[in-house]
Amino acid sequence: MMTFGRIFKVSVFGESHGPATGVVIDGVAPGLALSAEDFAADIDRRRGGAPGTTPRTEADLPEILSGVYEGHTTGSPLAIIFRNGNTRPEDYSSFRENPRPGHADYVADIKFDGFNDPRGGGHFSGRLTLPVVAAGVVAKKFLSEALDGQFSVGAALKEVGGSADAAAWDGILSAAAAEGDSVGGVVECCAQWLPAGLGEPFWDSVESLVSHAVFAIPGVRGIEFGDGFAAAAMKGSAHNDPFPLSPEKNGAGGVNGGITNGNPLVFRVAFKPTSSIRKGGVGGRHDVCIALRAPVVVEAVTAIVLADLVRIM
Repeated sequence: MMTFGRIFKVSVFGESHGPATGVVIDGVAPGLALSAEDFAADIDRRRGGAPGTTPRTEADLPEILSGVYEGHTTGSPLAIIFRNGNTRPEDYSSFRENPRPGHADYVADIKFDGFNDPRGGGHFSGRLTLPVVAAGVVAKKFLSEALDGQFSVGAALKEVGGSADAAAWDGILSAAAAEGDSVGGVVECCAQWLPAGLGEPFWDSVESLVSHAVFAIPGVRGIEFGDGFAAAAMKGSAHNDPFPLSPEKNGAGGVNGGITNGNPLVFRVAFKPTSSIRKGGVGGRHDVCIALRAPVVVEAVTAIVLADLVRIM
């Protein structure tokens, strides 16, 4: 239920206002150089505190509990935790009796017979993306080594509040914050230097697995690969990618028949407006736009999927 992957398996645990969140990764190849410092850059990209993001700040220091010895992975399960410090559970005391619109409060209460932790969304909180980012760091390091240093994955914010004009984003965010409201956004991800042949036809196509992992990120409402929904309005002559393949014409987003074709894997993810809004009477400390901190999370889940596929290959 909380585990993803066949060989490179990722399990997340913890709650937003519990003692800690963490991740256990099984199937990590032995001999991978790994230290707490390796996580710093991606953790900083996810961190709150910037305009439009949550004012909740945490140390977010990774504690490697197992799976590393003398600076290298051992091949046994890798366990990493992040202790929660800046918690305010009193902000959420009424949410079991009064579920918040757009949140998992109601369905979690039903699913788990009222035993779920309702504070800050508990296990459904965006706080759980922190250990996912940590797993992504490990996956990226593995992929870079397994693919001879040729692998790269990058995600970037492309739209905020329906606008692709980055110069307008500050004004959109400020206006939404002043109204006690929120906005959504779109993140684009590109993984390059992938070998052709990753993925399995039908149920475990690359698109299926990436979509599965991406929809585990709180707030995701849609995903499209390559030309995406625009392909429905195109003619085949415009959508088809001619051979030899080229990144300049990549309508398929790097995948044919569910299998990577050697072109960059390109997809876009739509994030909903943050459900926690002052305008709706919801307390707590929340992002005006959750998409602002999402690119590194999208990168992480992409790397997790690809690491598992490379391990299987």
